[in-house]
Amino acid sequence: MSVRLIRKTASAYEYPLLIKRLLQTPLTYSPKQEIVYRELVRYDYETLNQRIGRLANALKALGVQQGDTVGMMDWDSHRYLECFFAVPMMGAVLHTINVRLSPEQILYTINHAEDDVLLINGEFLPVLDQIKDQIETVKKIILITDEGKSADALPGFAGEYEALLAGSDEEYDFPDFDENAMATTFYTTGTTGLPKGVYFSHRQLMLHTLAVLAGLTGYTAGRRFGADDVYMPLTPMFHVHAWGLPYVATLLGAKQVYPGRYIPENILKLVEKEKVTFSHCVPTILHMLLNSPVIKEVNVSGWKVIIGGSALSKGLCKYAQELGIDTFTGYGMSETCPILTLANLKPHMLEWDAEEQIKIRCRTGIPIPLVDLRTVGMGGEPLPKDGVSTGEVAVRAPWLTQGYLKETERSEELWSDGWLHTGDVGFIDPEGYLQVTDRIKDVIKTGGEWISSLQLEDILTSHEGVSECAVVGVPDEKWGERPLAFVVLKEDYKDKVTQEDIKNFFMGYVDRGVISKWGVPNRICFTDSIAKTSVGKLNKRVLRKTALEHVQEQA
Repeated sequence: MSVRLIRKTASAYEYPLLIKRLLQTPLTYSPKQEIVYRELVRYDYETLNQRIGRLANALKALGVQQGDTVGMMDWDSHRYLECFFAVPMMGAVLHTINVRLSPEQILYTINHAEDDVLLINGEFLPVLDQIKDQIETVKKIILITDEGKSADALPGFAGEYEALLAGSDEEYDFPDFDENAMATTFYTTGTTGLPKGVYFSHRQLMLHTLAVLAGLTGYTAGRRFGADDVYMPLTPMFHVHAWGLPYVATLLGAKQVYPGRYIPENILKLVEKEKVTFSHCVPTILHMLLNSPVIKEVNVSGWKVIIGGSALSKGLCKYAQELGIDTFTGYGMSETCPILTLANLKPHMLEWDAEEQIKIRCRTGIPIPLVDLRTVGMGGEPLPKDGVSTGEVAVRAPWLTQGYLKETERSEELWSDGWLHTGDVGFIDPEGYLQVTDRIKDVIKTGGEWISSLQLEDILTSHEGVSECAVVGVPDEKWGERPLAFVVLKEDYKDKVTQEDIKNFFMGYVDRGVISKWGVPNRICFTDSIAKTSVGKLNKRVLRKTALEHVQEQA
């Protein structure tokens, strides 16, 4: 006997899950709430809705139809938020272009995604000049500028963003269509090979929004984001829809603040002036903010910040907590839309002291609703949640990319055995918290053991003199690999901390049984900066190359 499908009344409305639905609640609940862009723009949700309609009409007048792709190159702004809605609501696809890639990579993503229209901030015109003769599909280009500069004097432009909106009607009848229609696409920022295109449907973005909302508001010990919060993203809007949180903020009708280019003093001043209470970023951005001289001049207490993209070290978490910043980890990747877990504390953990809570805050987190997450062994078998058994993180959820754009073989590898394979290694403890211990490709294999580079980095950041660090494996004839640490010292400790000091610091953790002797790096390289990817993660590929060159020079 099979399942019984529901009977549909002929005139019943099926209500497809489309992004346009997210605007209904704020326009009723908080139509006069503010949306702010730097010190330049301030308007309410009613105006947002009108501008979304104007943008759609402007794009339609330029020939954009359902199924077309619109590329966006801008800093975090109200314009980006408008594109998050207008483009997919038309039935077109929004391509959020990573402006921090090289010109050659940007060209590749524009051509590979087959962009029809390109919106570009005037700051990126030098990049456009380098690649415009090789762009294959773009038919119209729209100039974006904060200065109100006209596009008329620039040959090849269809117009300037604000001028096009001003000349367009605010009423647009956004149609219904299949909720499985592609809404967005963008490209992963892997450290090897060409960028890979991922894509998401209206249905996936809607379900991700609702599940993240539940994960951030539905649990007593984790109610961190509500309609009364002031939201400011510090993850680029080109990167996985700024983790999807602009959609959550809009659904809530919360005040939203967009900072433009990430300049530490500007961000911190916006936090204080606009009373920002909720943000998200990678650890390097938080580190940059906490080490800005301006941090001593502003009040950041009460600020809630999700940390993702890389591991949140206990040292950074503790420093942020001392300043009154409620920091906790989130986890996901470009392929997962992205949020899979949040390091929410459980009610009984609220009674723990700060040190014990920090351990949980720095965990990778517990799955948000609708996420089925497990760790698997080499043969794909699920591993016990014992806090010890370590394997690859595999996941299912209704919003995961269904593949890589135009790459069938890589898509099958991603979805081996019907589970999305993250390439991350970790364990799940008896409380259900995931702890990612490393990327498969970053695990250091030495002395017959697997050593987590993330664990070694976490230990290093707890040293009072260490500002930033990274650990990679370098080839070793005897042991296979050995750890090498890159260390950026705090100003007050430069020329005062030696390699032996760092090694002795590690030995303290060996003596306490936290790590094995194989985890103590052979070499410590003191440096002024550490290579990072376009989204602020440690660039382990570049670091491994640099480490190998260092070893060869010392040989």
